[in-house]
Amino acid sequence: ALVNDIRLAKIELKEALKKTVEDYAREADAEAEEAARKADAEAKEAARQAKEAARQADAVANLERVNDQFGAVFKTVTNTIGMELIEIPAGKFTMGSPAGEKNHQADEEQVAVTLTKPFGLGKTEVTQGQWQQGMGTEPWKGKENVQADKDGAAMYVSWDDATAFCQKLTDLERKAGKLKANEEYRLPTEAEWEYACRAGTTTAYSFGDDKKQLGNYGWFQGNALRIGENYAHPVSRKQPNPWGLYDMHGNVYEWCSDWYDETRFYGTDPVGLEEGSGRVFRGGSWWNGPDGCRSASRHYVVPSYRLYNLGFRVARSQSAQ
Repeated sequence: ALVNDIRLAKIELKEALKKTVEDYAREADAEAEEAARKADAEAKEAARQAKEAARQADAVANLERVNDQFGAVFKTVTNTIGMELIEIPAGKFTMGSPAGEKNHQADEEQVAVTLTKPFGLGKTEVTQGQWQQGMGTEPWKGKENVQADKDGAAMYVSWDDATAFCQKLTDLERKAGKLKANEEYRLPTEAEWEYACRAGTTTAYSFGDDKKQLGNYGWFQGNALRIGENYAHPVSRKQPNPWGLYDMHGNVYEWCSDWYDETRFYGTDPVGLEEGSGRVFRGGSWWNGPDGCRSASRHYVVPSYRLYNLGFRVARSQSAQ
């Protein structure tokens, strides 16, 4: 009996040792797998950070190149109602977004554009105070999602309203002797608008590709709508783009002169279709997420449409002299 007990004890000990060895092996394998997964994750994160750093470095270098190239060209002029305009030089650019850009749309196909004439563009969106000074009305009064403020962007302005404002401003400036016969106030063409918005950049925004930076440059869903500030904000409270233009991303949408065309017009000084059903507006607004505020993002609607996040900025045709 004693011999059998000893034999059974040896067998049990052997099995216990075998189990212990197997457990240790499994634990070692699991630890090795976890270490490999962690190392792989860290490598991927390091690669992502390096790629992002490279993108940001490219964006910074591009902005510096733009500033070096154009910084001395721009000057600001002030008209008779105190509106500042930045003189934008003629130039070439690629309009639209690459297929790989996040939220790229079919109507953003890239095209080459040449603008042969310089033009003036409002440093800011037209404000409520400027609108009242020019038109003597308050189209936003009594409407929803409005905060009255003379420095706030004008809204509830249709395309027809905006062009009427430009005509009135043209008449006023001509009477004051501030405009030559071949100069006038108008809405920017879609090509002019995107050229000025990009300011020489090729990234998703005029400040780069990182949408987390959008709040530094404009009012959008993240710093307006989601915190209950459901209205157009005062202009020029955020950082400008490289050419000194404020709120090109967000705050209020901005009307352009063109009729909408999905396939785009390109080439030299494109002006769009001769007729259509919807006018283009650009730039995104306080209501939009980051993707809707990209430099290439396009929208259109009937020209009589008015809304709480739809405004404009003026352009001015420049004399060749």
